Amino acid sequence: MNYEQMNNNKLQLIGTIVKEPVYTHEVFGEGFYETVISVPRLSEQKDLIPITISDRLLARYEVKVGDKINVVGQFRSYNKLEGEKSKLLLTAFVRDVLPEDEVQSPNIIEITGFICKPPIYRTTPFKREICDVLIAVNRAYNKSDYIPCIMWGRNARFVQNMKVGDKLSVVGRIQSRIYVKNLGNDNMEERVAYEVSVSKITTGEKEEFSAMEIASAEIE
Repeated sequence: MNYEQMNNNKLQLIGTIVKEPVYTHEVFGEGFYETVISVPRLSEQKDLIPITISDRLLARYEVKVGDKINVVGQFRSYNKLEGEKSKLLLTAFVRDVLPEDEVQSPNIIEITGFICKPPIYRTTPFKREICDVLIAVNRAYNKSDYIPCIMWGRNARFVQNMKVGDKLSVVGRIQSRIYVKNLGNDNMEERVAYEVSVSKITTGEKEEFSAMEIASAEIE
């Protein structure tokens, strides 16, 4: 992974482990586990964020439910096939565990990538402006992570007319939210969505996307 790919997707999360790590997969002999951390907001609410951590880090740092943990890494996406549909899943990929520290923001993420679907602008019943943007962030081995972002107010107005392929750098926090999915035939299912709530944006160069790349980033 080159310097640019190391720095176009960075996060730090400080929270409490709320789920025992569960083994998920192995890559080149390195095993990976998934767990969930609870990260506080200023509003006293909490975001429940999935993290992926390697067995090599777990061998150095004991991780159990109730422990506070300070991690740095990247926000990554992968597609999981469910029936005939592909579902985009998101996780905080842990690169290192840092000593426990009290910082002003226990949840910060910086990403730089390219808009890969037309932005969706809307207003709430209370006239709050919101814009949903899907950003493709380059990763090593010709891979990309597709990160849903949500803009508010002036930022929402600014990005609403941006085009597919426009370069965008954002700073914000990862948030979780519960929503209800209509499965048809009066069947409803509660699910959790993860996205970057953006506080700062800057723009840059443009990149072209093929129809196949955009289709691979489809979200239910």
